[in-house]
Amino acid sequence: MIEIDNPAFNYDKYGQQYSGHRRTDPRIAEFVFKELDESTTILNVGAGSGSYEPDNTYVVAVEPSIVMRKQRIANNKVPAINAKADALPFDDNSFDTSMAMVTVHHWPDIKKGLSELKRVSKKKVVIMTFDPDCLNDFWNAEYFPEVIEIEKKRYPTNDFIMKCLGGNCTSIPIPIPFDCVDGFQEAFYGRPEAFLSKELRLNQSAWGFLPDGMEEKIVKRLADDLESGNWDKKYGNHRELKEFTCALKLIVAKY
Repeated sequence: MIEIDNPAFNYDKYGQQYSGHRRTDPRIAEFVFKELDESTTILNVGAGSGSYEPDNTYVVAVEPSIVMRKQRIANNKVPAINAKADALPFDDNSFDTSMAMVTVHHWPDIKKGLSELKRVSKKKVVIMTFDPDCLNDFWNAEYFPEVIEIEKKRYPTNDFIMKCLGGNCTSIPIPIPFDCVDGFQEAFYGRPEAFLSKELRLNQSAWGFLPDGMEEKIVKRLADDLESGNWDKKYGNHRELKEFTCALKLIVAKY
């Protein structure tokens, strides 16, 4: 059993190449932007390097990592405020909508962070996350069960998120396109060779919680099956799927 004392990944140490691998995929962005369309003021919490921020709306970003804040500047995004989700430096109802894109699993106090998003939002909270109840539906649960164990411990359930946010909540499944440019794990459902890249794995935070020596061992499982053809015998049909719908969800709370 893998123990996790702090779910936050150290982006200041390992995130130097993050924005090169974790980019806004325009087809996924359509789902996000649809929910932000009627908002004139938006707060992006755990904003990272700026993925999925709209360019045509007033956005305030919050990001505690200096490495991520510097990448925002390099990507021509608005500068971010150095703050954390569980203590947002804004008055109640300061924004039409708050957004949090694949970040809540990094928050040490998720309940407090979600409460803060609700507090500062007048109309909506929009959260993109992975549903831990669906993680076994992806083939990497067979090859990387240790990684899935970590993800299940870090990601809150959809029900927990919606209960914390209150309001009128919906959970929207997001289909992932075959050539997705956002480098999270499920983006490579039909391109398994990508996981053999150490640089790619550095930008998928779960790998950073494995005990020393385990990462290379479990990646070898996949490498061996790719070389032998066993992966393609079992999952080769994934190479032909134009899109794949699994754990990626957009949770929307309306007030």
